[in-house]
Amino acid sequence: MVVTGARSDRGTIEYGVYDRADAFPSDEGSIARGEVPAGREGARITVTGLKPGRYAIAVFHDENGNGAFDQGFLGIPLEDYGFSNDAPAFFGPPSFDDAAVTVGPAGTTITISLE
Repeated sequence: MVVTGARSDRGTIEYGVYDRADAFPSDEGSIARGEVPAGREGARITVTGLKPGRYAIAVFHDENGNGAFDQGFLGIPLEDYGFSNDAPAFFGPPSFDDAAVTVGPAGTTITISLE
């Protein structure tokens, strides 16, 4: 996957991959997660070992490097984030179905824009 729109090259781009609606996008529910260095030109993330199927992906720019998705008053995000399909978040994350992408036997490449 390619993640675009980082405000700076500080910190990391954190990601989680989910295969179930009831787990998306909780920390405990991801089947794969990790981080890569942030870059203003974008970040490339390769997730291996996924079987063909439907997955939703959540990413955020951990600009301050504290390992957490920082939120302010009333849960308003303080760090940029995004979801597969560039599914919009409105008073909470999008549904699994809105963010789900299909991964085939040969894999797939998606782009996620940070907001």
